[in-house]
Amino acid sequence: QSAIFNFQSLLTVILLLICTCSYIRSLAPSLLDKNKTGLLGIFWKCARIGERKSPYVAACCVVMAFSILFVQ
Repeated sequence: QSAIFNFQSLLTVILLLICTCSYIRSLAPSLLDKNKTGLLGIFWKCARIGERKSPYVAACCVVMAFSILFVQ
């Protein structure tokens, strides 16, 4: 099945998107800051979520990794 129809896979994709956007913004902030609106604004919003909620995102990543490694 694709990641859209499997809820756990969808959560994994969203977490990876948030972490990737935060990492890209830490390396090259101007790359994401120029696109705050529109379709590419989703990446800027994901980077902001990753920066502001980083302890919660990190905890979710650990829980998701545990779930993928040991539950499935």
